[in-house]
Amino acid sequence: MKSIIIGILGLLSILYIINPTAGIFELIPDNLPLIGNLDELAASTLLLSCLSYFGIDLFNLFKKDKSIIESEEITKQ
Repeated sequence: MKSIIIGILGLLSILYIINPTAGIFELIPDNLPLIGNLDELAASTLLLSCLSYFGIDLFNLFKKDKSIIESEEITKQ
């Protein structure tokens, strides 16, 4: 039951990010300075959390591997 709810939340966040209604349904209007894109940020974070629940961890996608960092430090010395 929990995985069904998380899957539905993931699908809803994808639909909100894709926004097939062309801006008709917006929680926070995008033309507000600095806070206009916070709803898309929340939907993206929710999507990443749902994906990590199912084993697809994209939070560390751009994180450097420790072995690469250690080898770079050795070459600098």
